[in-house]
Formats: sequence, C-alpha cells, structure tokens
Amino acid sequence: MQEKSLQQAQSWLSEAYDVETRNNVQALIDENGEELIESFYKDLDFGTGGMRGIMGVGPNRINRYSIGKATQGLANTLLEMYPDQDVSVAIAYDCRNNSDLLARTSAEVLSANGIKVYLFTSLRPTPELSFAVRELGCKSGIVITASHNPKEYNGYKVYGDDGCQIVSPFDVELIDKVRALSIEDVNFNVDEDLIFALGEEMDDTYIERLKTLSLSPEAIKEQRELPIVFTGIHGTGAVMVPKALKSFGFSNVMTVASQDVIDGNFPTVHSPNPEEPAALELAITLAKEKGAELVMGTDPDADRVGIAIPNKDGAFVLLNGNQTGSLLVNYLITRWKELGKVKGKEFVAKTVVTTDLMDVMAKANGVKVYNTLTGFKHIGSLIRELEGKEQFIGGGEESYGYLAGDFVRDKDAVMSCVLIAEMVAWAKSCGKDLFDLMQDMYMEYGFYLEDLISITKQGRTGVAEIASMMDDMRKNAPKMIVGEEVVEVIDYLDSAKTGLPESNVLQLITNKGTKITARPSGTEPKIKFYFSVQEKLADKSEYDVIRLKLKEKIANIQSEMNLN
Repeated sequence: MQEKSLQQAQSWLSEAYDVETRNNVQALIDENGEELIESFYKDLDFGTGGMRGIMGVGPNRINRYSIGKATQGLANTLLEMYPDQDVSVAIAYDCRNNSDLLARTSAEVLSANGIKVYLFTSLRPTPELSFAVRELGCKSGIVITASHNPKEYNGYKVYGDDGCQIVSPFDVELIDKVRALSIEDVNFNVDEDLIFALGEEMDDTYIERLKTLSLSPEAIKEQRELPIVFTGIHGTGAVMVPKALKSFGFSNVMTVASQDVIDGNFPTVHSPNPEEPAALELAITLAKEKGAELVMGTDPDADRVGIAIPNKDGAFVLLNGNQTGSLLVNYLITRWKELGKVKGKEFVAKTVVTTDLMDVMAKANGVKVYNTLTGFKHIGSLIRELEGKEQFIGGGEESYGYLAGDFVRDKDAVMSCVLIAEMVAWAKSCGKDLFDLMQDMYMEYGFYLEDLISITKQGRTGVAEIASMMDDMRKNAPKMIVGEEVVEVIDYLDSAKTGLPESNVLQLITNKGTKITARPSGTEPKIKFYFSVQEKLADKSEYDVIRLKLKEKIANIQSEMNLN
C-alpha cells in the first residue's frame, strides 16, 4: 500500500501540476507518513451524496485536480449523451473554504470543452441549483459542497437534467470515465464566452415558485408576527431563508448575528450540522431572550434543517429528523385533504431508514407511500419515474432533509423552513402549538421514537472494519432483541427480494414492530445503526412516561448489541 501510494505521489511531481501542489506533495513524500498513504492510495468515489473528502493534495483528496478530472469526465459523458445538441450546466457552491475556486475550476473545464456554463455569482443553497437546472433547461448541474461535514471537507455533487442527483448507471459510468483520465487529459483552457453569471433573478424566480406551495396563507396573515429565530450557521441559508420567510409574509424573523457571517471555518460551532444539538445553541439562547416560538437552523448548503420548539413547560426541545419530517408530512396531507386536493393518485416518499410513522399516516389518509434507498437522489429519481402518473405531496429522510412539490428534486431546507413556519402559524390559528400537533399525531397514529448511532472508522483500515461488522451481522443476526422475536431480516443486497437496487443495508424487524437497521455511510467513514420503537399513546398526559419508556428500550437494544 505504501509503495503504491509513493508511486502515485511521485506522478504528481510532474509539470502538469502547479508549483504549490508539487511542493506540498514533495513534503508528504519527505515525511513518508500515514498522510501520504491516505492521500494517494485510492481515488475518491461517488457515494450517496456524490464525491466528498478532506481537502488536500492527492487523488483521495478534494483539490483543483480531482475536481478538474471529475468535471472532464462529466464533460465527456455529457457530450457523448447529447451529441449534436447544445449542452449547458449550472454550477453553485457553498460557504466552505475553496468552494468558489473549485466551482470556478469546474466552470473553466466545462467551457474548455465547449459546454455553456451558468455560474452563480456568489454562494447559493444546493436546492436552488436543483431548481436552476430545471428552470434553465440544463443537461446537468454541479454543487461544490460537503454539506454538514467538518471544515476540513469539501465535495462535488452532480445533477442530471431533471435537477436530481445522478443515479446508477450515470454515476457509475461517470466515475469510470474519470478514472480512465490522466491529468494531461483535463482541458483547463477556459472559454470565458461560455460562462454566464447567475444572480438575484434566479433567487426571485425560485422564491416565487416556493410561494405556490403555501397551503395556509390566511393563517400566515393572522400570525405574521410569529416570532421566529433562524440561523444559517455561517452558510448559504443566510442568503435565502430570511428572504423566503419574508416573501411568505412572516415579519418577525430574527437571526443570530454572529452566525450570519459567511465563514467556512464555522467559528461559532464545533460542527455545522443541525443534527447535533450544539449547532442550535446560540439560536435557542436568542429565542429565549426574544420569546420566539420557533427556532430553525440550516446546514452550510441549506438542504437540511433542524428545529427547536417550546414544550408545555416553555423549555425549548430539539426535534429529530423523523419528528420534523413526520410533522411536515402530517401537515401536508391534512391540508391537502382539507383543500380537496387528494384525488387518489398522490404519494409520499421516504427512505428505508426513515420512520414508519410516515407510512402509517399516508396509508390512513388514502395516500400512497414509497420507500427508497438512503440518499435523496433516490426520492428525486422516484419523482421523475412517476411524473405525469402520480403526484408527489412531500416526504423526506431522517437526516433532516425534506421536500414538497416537484420543481426541486433534492432536499430543500429553504422550502422546509417556510413550510414549517407556515405549519406553526396554522397550528396557532387553530388554537394550538407545534408541540400540540406532535402529541395529537402520536395519539392518532402511534408514538414512534427513533435514534441513530454513528461509529466512525477512519482511513483504509476503517473500511475493512466496517465491512467486517456488516459481514458478522449478516452471518450472526440475533433471533431475539430485548425479549422480542426477530421475525424478519431484510438484506438490501438482495435486490430481487426488496425490489430496490442492491445496497449494503441490513434490517431486523421484531414481532413488536421494533426495527434496527445497519448501513455503512456512502459519503463518510462511518457505519450507522438506526433504531425505531413504538408504543400507543392513549392520552397526552402519558407523553413523558411513554417517551422515557421508549428511550430506555432503545438504550437496552444498543447495550444488548454492544453499541454503547
């Protein structure tokens, strides 16, 4: 492994690379340490979220050359797919260090290959890129982002002509083409005449389209002074979310000033991930000071949102992705039915690791529900498959990503923020708050509680450890879990049985409806274990007791599986 990495590193000392890169590579060779191996032992792969990695030199790092090769591969693929056609690509980027430079590199390579490029003039949310691809009739799109990863990371997402992240076989074919390239094959000779700027005109068009999703405009008029605190956590949410909330009619939106500052180092948080409680601490502090009734925070590229709401004691509680997604789906279905929009061809979409509460709610209301593999690209692909046959109401995934309507084909935190705020306004117009709605939902459909454990295994040795964990679980799946019989084992490597593309996911289901899912991450060096338990909630007064009972049950499962 070390010899192979050394040979790869030495190839990066050629004149094809700039002086700074060559100097950095030489420094790694001189040190001859673990970083040399990690940077050069393989090429970055495309996973559920595209290509993502630590910034640095080498083929296993995000840099001008790995991005350049990926873009050259994309150019070759597009020109092959669309012969004798005008091909255009839209490009957006987030707040991360070097994102603007890597977006510019992508634009230069595409233009050098005769492809027209629409490049946003400054950072924009990922979902707006998805929208722009469709609005401009582009054949593809690119976003430079590493989503919610730590500051050392950046990444590269590729979208198809429908505004959805590319799926198989496009993604496999693309990476095969990229791997067949040498750096000498990449055309960096920019054609400025083929690069066009995208700015506020696309923002305005996007926001106007968002407004078509509003289901309760009268409630917003009644509750326009609803006090809301929002934070973009130094990212693209700050560019669009306050503007979108204002356009919907909300006039009392407060932001966290220190986190309005665009900064790829994310100085006020350990991690810019709204799934982590600490990411919303400053927003919750402000909400307490100002008497806000809703806190929302988006990740750096604004495709995920975390929220906090007051409970019955007035203390702010963070909702997990399953809770927020379930509330949003419940609201959408309820209002669609009240407005007479449910005709029998509507559907909700979610991933196999997302709460079954969404399935229960949809089916109880005459709405179809589809489960896809993890990764929002599978939901986007499903929307395309059913386009013109069935109508997408909404849906999402447990990792804080949601969508409504079909004019965006990726999870959309800007859209989610305005709909969540509208949902709170609607609840208030009905004499309730969001905590009431959540308890009502649990009483009607069952109290579902989920949890997630992520185990990080760094580097090439970590890949082997994760593979071993999955192999052991397949060979030695438990027969009983916390006294419940395991009645079904679903191995998503068996596509004939699941009806879905092959995926390295294993799911255990008990006779009491408990579900445990193991899944290696497609974009991070992690293996994730998802837990879902359920119980009836007969009265709101039982909420705290049942919640603690379910939490204890999950803890017992984790202990029994030696995951604590």
